[in-house]
Amino acid sequence: MNTTQTKAAKGTVGVESFRGKLRLRLPRSIETKNRYISTGWQDTPENSKKAQKIAWQIEDDISRGTFDSTLASYKPQHHLTVVQAIKAQPALSLSELWEQYTEYRKPLIAETTLKIQYAAVRNHIAKLPTKTLSDAVQIRDFLVGKLSNDAARRTLTQISACCDWAVDSCLISSNPFHGMAQKIKVVKDETDTIDPFTAEERDIIIKAFEEHSLYSYYVPFVKFLFMTGCRTGEAVGLQWKHISADCRTITFSESVSTQLKIRKDCKTHQSRKFPCNATLQALLLSIKPNACNPEALVFPSKKGGVIRSGHFIDSAWKGRSDRNDGIVTQLVKEGKISRYRTQYNTRHTFITQCLEAGVSVVQVAKWAGNSPEIIMKHYAGITAHVQVPEF
Repeated sequence: MNTTQTKAAKGTVGVESFRGKLRLRLPRSIETKNRYISTGWQDTPENSKKAQKIAWQIEDDISRGTFDSTLASYKPQHHLTVVQAIKAQPALSLSELWEQYTEYRKPLIAETTLKIQYAAVRNHIAKLPTKTLSDAVQIRDFLVGKLSNDAARRTLTQISACCDWAVDSCLISSNPFHGMAQKIKVVKDETDTIDPFTAEERDIIIKAFEEHSLYSYYVPFVKFLFMTGCRTGEAVGLQWKHISADCRTITFSESVSTQLKIRKDCKTHQSRKFPCNATLQALLLSIKPNACNPEALVFPSKKGGVIRSGHFIDSAWKGRSDRNDGIVTQLVKEGKISRYRTQYNTRHTFITQCLEAGVSVVQVAKWAGNSPEIIMKHYAGITAHVQVPEF
C-alpha cells in the first residue's frame, strides 16, 4: 500500500495520497460512516490545492455546525462530467482513424512506404460505401469484391493494425477487423516467386541486349544487375562516389524510388561493401568517364536522368502487348529461354549462382544486403542441393 500523509492538528481535515490518488481524511471527532473521501484525482501539486480547498470547506462546516454527514456535498463532481463528455463525443470513422494512425507512423516508416502503401490504403478507404467501424463485415466484403485477394488481404492487414493502435490509444474499445485478413486465401503469383535464370539463360539475355539496335544502351546496366544481385533501386541510384577509384569496391548505401523520385537509404537501412571481381571491375572501368563527377549516375538513362525501372521493364525487358515485345518476352517466344521472369530475378539469379558455387550463406547475405535467415528461408531449395565437399 502506498499511503503518504501529513500530520494534521486535532479536529482538522487531512489531505493524503493513497495509491497515487488524493483523498480527504476526516477527524475522529466527526460521527460519520466513512472516515475518508476519495477525490479520484492524481497526486499532483495542482490537485493537492483543490483538495485542500475542500478540506477547508469541511472544517468550516464543522465549526458552524452545518457539516453534511452524508459527505455528498464534499465529493468532487468531475466523474459525472467526464463520463458525459465521453458519451457526447461522436464515434471516429475509419478515415479519421487512418489519418491519425498515419501521422503516428510517419516518423517510423520510409517515405516511400508512406507515399505508396499508406496512400493506397487511404484511397481504398475513401472508396468504401461506409466508413463506420460497426460495418466492418460490409467493409471487408466490399474490399474482397473490388480488389484481388492479395490486395484485399494487405489492405485489411493495414486497417487492422490501425485499429489495434486505436485500441492502445484509447480511441476505440475493440478492433472489429481482428483476424479478417488471415482468412482471405491468396494464391501465390508464380511471376513473383524466386525463379532464377540459369547461367545459359543469363548469357542469352545479355547477348540479346548487346545485339539489339534500340536497347543495347542498357547492356552495362543489365550486366551489373546479374553480376551484383543488387536491388533495382540501388543500381539506378548508384553514383560514382559510391565506387572506389580503382573500381574494386562498391558501397551500396542509397536507393532511388523512380516512381516517387526519392533518394533514400537501402532497404535494410545499412550500407554494405561489395567486392568487384575482375569481370565487374573491367565493366565499371570501361564505362567510367575520364573526368568523373562523383555525383554523376553510373547508369543514367538515355536522356541523362535516372533510369525509370517501370519504363525499362515496359519497353526493353518485357515490353507491352499493345506496342512491342521486350527482349525477354521475345526470347521466350523464340524458345531461347524457358519462360518469362521479371527483371528482379536478376537478383535471385546472382544469389542462387553464389550458393550453387558453394559460397557460404553468411557471405552471400552480406553481398546481397539480407540476413542469413532470409537467405535460408527463401533459397532453402537451392542450399539443399549444395554438395558436402570432400575433406
